[in-house]
Amino acid sequence: MLNKDVVIIGGGPAGLTAGIYLSRAMFDVVLIEKMAHGGQIILTDEIENYPGFPDGIKGQELAEKMVKQAERFGTQLLFDEVTQIEKHKEGYLIRTWGEEILAKGIILASGAVPRKIGVEGEEKFTGRGVSYCATCDGPFFKDKVVTVIGGGDAAVEEGIYLTKHASKVFIMHRRDQLRASKLIQERAFSNEKIEIIWNALPEEIMGEKKVSAIKYKDKLSGDVKIHDTEGVFIFVGYTPASSFIDGKALGINMTDNGYITTEKNGQTTAEGIFAAGDVVEKNLYQVATAVGDGAMAAFNIQKYLEEKNNE
Repeated sequence: MLNKDVVIIGGGPAGLTAGIYLSRAMFDVVLIEKMAHGGQIILTDEIENYPGFPDGIKGQELAEKMVKQAERFGTQLLFDEVTQIEKHKEGYLIRTWGEEILAKGIILASGAVPRKIGVEGEEKFTGRGVSYCATCDGPFFKDKVVTVIGGGDAAVEEGIYLTKHASKVFIMHRRDQLRASKLIQERAFSNEKIEIIWNALPEEIMGEKKVSAIKYKDKLSGDVKIHDTEGVFIFVGYTPASSFIDGKALGINMTDNGYITTEKNGQTTAEGIFAAGDVVEKNLYQVATAVGDGAMAAFNIQKYLEEKNNE
């Protein structure tokens, strides 16, 4: 069994920032990540609104810099998946597939996962034409026709990215105007490869061995139409990655849709457990806010542990 001061669950910007702050303050910290360090930012081609990079920076590159910085100060990085968290007389017992870790405190920074639209064919064709990551799968659709479902910043930005590979990119949106920022909209509207399908409600992703079309309903006319496409990229928001947390048993207050509620200092309703990043209920989900959350949670769990040691 490992004994640690703090276990950080999640290796995105929030978790890595917390690791940097705590390790630099000489706390014994392990950060657990089940997929790839960097979280959602590694799926983003270009990040333009993170301070310090006037020309933008690749998501993968920013993640690598954060990882190196955390490791430099001594954060232990563990690739594993948390399966259970239990209360313990000395703090909390965190079980993963390969380890048991006893910690005095926890920072939950597990982030979020892409939301599905829940139509027929979505599960069947995932990996066979349906994707939730343009940066990952865009190169497989060179010179093909693809369709992005969504209308926010992520959907439109990924649609613009896909024009580097696809011959044509349709953006299918359920409203008559996009929700993306004006700057991103202007880039999309000026791109000759992009065409918007307005007021469209997807009903089925169709095909045999791979995607060949989307069936959708035109909200205005009520007509059901078939739209030919070889790839479907879905960007309709995210769901918090919190299914491993038994909020009731731990005393953590969570919303009905799985977000963790916190005080301004990052403290949850459970003693010694803080939360940061996209798993937290808040108004803005950005790299900058995740970094701020991680720093705040680290600072305050440090104060908590110091007070416990002085009791």
